[in-house]
Amino acid sequence: MSCFRLENVSYRYDKSPVLQGIDLRLEPGEILGLFGHNGAGKTTSIKLILGLMQPTQGTVSVLGGRAGDPSVTQNIGYLPENVMFYPQLTGREILSHFARLKGSSLHQVPKLLEQVGLGDARDARTKTYSKGMRQRLGLAQALLGRPKLLMLDEPTVGLDPVATADLYRLLRDLRDEGTGIVLCSHVLPGVEPYIDRAAILTEGSLKAAGDLAALRRQANMPVTLSLEPANSISALERVIDKASTSSGLMIKTDNGRLRVDVQPREKMALLKTVMASGEVADISIQQPSLEDIYVHFLGSGGLARRGGNQ
Repeated sequence: MSCFRLENVSYRYDKSPVLQGIDLRLEPGEILGLFGHNGAGKTTSIKLILGLMQPTQGTVSVLGGRAGDPSVTQNIGYLPENVMFYPQLTGREILSHFARLKGSSLHQVPKLLEQVGLGDARDARTKTYSKGMRQRLGLAQALLGRPKLLMLDEPTVGLDPVATADLYRLLRDLRDEGTGIVLCSHVLPGVEPYIDRAAILTEGSLKAAGDLAALRRQANMPVTLSLEPANSISALERVIDKASTSSGLMIKTDNGRLRVDVQPREKMALLKTVMASGEVADISIQQPSLEDIYVHFLGSGGLARRGGNQ
């Protein structure tokens, strides 16, 4: 049973298309990164999965049932980008309140507060909490009832590096236990090591989806080789010039090393040639990062819209 499936889903608002023909799925034990510029359709997709909105076209199934059905919703955890709580209540009181609303056991409240690092602040009023502490409390409420589907919108906002690392360790543990997780974030370098697949939205359409290897193949972006000359830079350059079959090969000098941008289909042939030449003392290979892939698929139009609110 999939955590959710969106099949040919479109949504219009006041006759304006917000989503167009989206096909997307999430399986148990998988972390999906959902990325896109502001206004790309991420929040609308989340609301459709939560059952807060209905698609104009297509079908949305969640945990084998209908999005928004109470029996489905009680198995979903959701952390919005901006969390707000009653300022006069303590962390323990707020989490207990949400546990009752969700029909979850109150016995898990103390454990969850400890798990997110709020054990010592459980009886402090939330008006005294920092932004990071409120974010942790929001995560704790999302984890109530051991959800089968967990949806997190910018979960690291306000968290320091240690708390961020703790969060991702927790998400990995949940994934290993079978929870399906959707992670929306603009901090792509921080997210990259923790996701299994990425989905990139732009202007309401799904531009690309897959694991990083599949996205790199789809983007066909150059790979960067960093080569340390065994003898001289000029000698190594001559070897590369003879070996290359591409007129568009980019070669730059960087702190005594050669940086060569090569198309994936030419990478192995070039590596074999330069290694056999004896002109290389050391080599490192840099694949396109998640951020590189994101920029490639969005283009300059998407980048111009990244600064505003979702």
